[in-house]
Amino acid sequence: MIGETLTRYLASHGLELASAVTAAIGIWLTTKRRLLCWPVTLISIFLYMLVFLRVQLYSDALLQAFFVVFTIYGWWNWWRGKRHEGEVRVAPLTGRSMFVALAAGLFGCFALGSLAARIHAALPHLDATLMSYSLVATWWQARKHIANWWLWIVVDVIYVGEYIYKDLWITAVLYAVLVVLAILGLRDWRRAAADQVAA
Repeated sequence: MIGETLTRYLASHGLELASAVTAAIGIWLTTKRRLLCWPVTLISIFLYMLVFLRVQLYSDALLQAFFVVFTIYGWWNWWRGKRHEGEVRVAPLTGRSMFVALAAGLFGCFALGSLAARIHAALPHLDATLMSYSLVATWWQARKHIANWWLWIVVDVIYVGEYIYKDLWITAVLYAVLVVLAILGLRDWRRAAADQVAA
């Protein structure tokens, strides 16, 4: 009976489970500043694109397409930095750059929210806001800025609630785990930055 129930569950949620596992591994590798984080994350992105299309979270599905571009850029930027400096070094974020990125995120909230509402996406404005600031966080991550972890903590906490609402329990649990990983990433990257300054 339990085996049959488990088989049915995996048949209907296997894709979401595979997406969640690869995403968690990718983020854990990111906290450790390992280049392998990018190809693992890329696999997760393609899997999650399919998951979100199934439940009509179109902004999230579109977000995955943007993530592909940012992930390829991040992979290249981290690889280049490691080649020149011997490791993936944390980079400072200026106040001006932070303001520009957050303003771009705000603009994205309205632009993407309007588009999502027109195509009858589920939770269009919330989903668009999370999408927009996820892009900002991903950009900062690709650029090796510690601030990416602060933003991920906020975004991921809200995502937990959204995915519970959409009955994507595996993904909700994943995002709760991602909050913890973001906290660990923040701690580890701050230590790395302090070591860089000391060196």
